[in-house]
Amino acid sequence: MSAEVAATAGAVPGQDLQATMTALGRAARDAAANLALADPETKNRALQAAAQAIRERAGAIQEANALDMAGGRDKGLTAALLDRLELTPDRIEAMAKGIEDIATFPDPVGRTLAEWDRPNGLKIARVSVPLGVIGIIYESRPNVTADAGALCLKSGNAAILRGGSESFHSSGAILDCLQAGLRAAGLPEAAIQRIPTTDRAAVGMLLTMSDTVDVIVPRGGRGLIERVQRESRVPVFSHLDGMVHSYVHAAADPAMARDLVVNAKMRRVGICGATETLLVDRGFGEAGLADLLAALQQAGCAVRGDEAVQAAGSDIVPATAEDWDTEYLAPVIAVKVVEGLDEAIGHINTHGSHHTEAIITEDAGAAQRFMTEVDAGIVMHNTSTQFADGGEFGMGAEIGISTGKMHARGPVGAEQLTSYKYQVRGSGQTRP
Repeated sequence: MSAEVAATAGAVPGQDLQATMTALGRAARDAAANLALADPETKNRALQAAAQAIRERAGAIQEANALDMAGGRDKGLTAALLDRLELTPDRIEAMAKGIEDIATFPDPVGRTLAEWDRPNGLKIARVSVPLGVIGIIYESRPNVTADAGALCLKSGNAAILRGGSESFHSSGAILDCLQAGLRAAGLPEAAIQRIPTTDRAAVGMLLTMSDTVDVIVPRGGRGLIERVQRESRVPVFSHLDGMVHSYVHAAADPAMARDLVVNAKMRRVGICGATETLLVDRGFGEAGLADLLAALQQAGCAVRGDEAVQAAGSDIVPATAEDWDTEYLAPVIAVKVVEGLDEAIGHINTHGSHHTEAIITEDAGAAQRFMTEVDAGIVMHNTSTQFADGGEFGMGAEIGISTGKMHARGPVGAEQLTSYKYQVRGSGQTRP
C-alpha cells in the first residue's frame, strides 16, 4: 500500500474503487491470519521500528501536515479543528513514544483468562485471541493513524484505516512509517492499510464487507457514528461524541473546583474529553458560582447559562435547550445550577453521551453515588475530564473511547481489541 499513500485524494472512481476495497479486505484477511500466529517479540520489533521511522521521517511528516493545515485553513476549519489536525514536533515525538510504550506492554493475545476442571475430567480454559480485521473510521486527528495501527498490530489484528480528508497527507506519511516497521520485522505490509481515497463511497463499501472485516470502530462526531450504526453490516464499537459534564457538588473545595473546571474545559477545547456542560449545585453558593464563571471567562471561555447563572455573573448568554446537548469543541461552555445530586445525575443521564462524567466534592458518599449511578464509560471524582485518554490510563494509546456497552467500554486499547475462545481438553469422555 505504500504507493497508494501518495495517491491523489479521490483518484479511485467507480468500479475501480469497489475492486480496490475488495482487494484491501482480502489482503487484510490474509495478513490477520499471519499476525494471529506472530510471536510477541516479532510484533514488538515491528512497533519499535515504526517508532524509529516516525522519528527519522519527522520532517516528511511535518511537510505532509503543512499541506493538510493549508487545506484546512482554505476550508475554513475552526481553530479547535485545526488544533486537532496539527502535528507539532512534540506531537510527532509523542506518537513515536506512544508506539514504544505499546511495545513494552504484555502481549494481550494468548492469555488464559480463566480455567477450571469439570467433575467428568474435562479441562476448560478461556483464552484471548485477536478479533481479526478491524476497520477504523476517524476524522481529522492524524495521530489516530499511529495509535490505531500500533494497537491493532500489538493485539494481532489487521487494520484498514480511513482517516478524514483533512488529514489525508499526514496520515499517509504516518502509514509509511508503520509499514516500514512491518517490513523490518518480516510481517506483511497489508497488516496495516488505509483506504487510498477520500471518496465517501469507500466508507459505505467498508461497512458492508462482512466477509473480510470483523469489527468497525468509528471515531468522530455524531453524524459519522449515526451513519456507521445505520449502514454497517459489521459489528460496531460505538464512539459517540463527547457530551462531557463536570458537576461541582455542594461539598466541593472552591479552589480545587476552580482549577479543575478551567482545566477540564480550556486545556484543549477540541478533544472529546473536554467538559462541555458545567453543573453547579445550588448549595455551592452564589459566590462560589460567580468565582467559577469569572475564572472561565478570564481563561477566554464564553459562558451560556440558565437564569441562576446569568444572575451570578456578567456577559452570560442565555442558554437554550439546544445548549444542553451541544458538543462545542470550542471555548464555549453551558452552565446550569442544579438542586442537588439527584438532579445532576438525572441531567447527565439524559443529556450525556455516556463518554466521561466528573464530580468535584469532598463528600465521599456523594462521590460514590455519582460514580455508581451515572451511566458512562468513564466516571471521575476530583479530577479533570481531560484525563479521559488511554495514554493517561497507562494503556499507551487508544483507538477511542467506547460509549457502547457491548464488548469494550471506555478507552479501547490493545487488550480491548481481543476476544476469546474456549479450549476444552479431555481424555476420552463421551456425553451420556
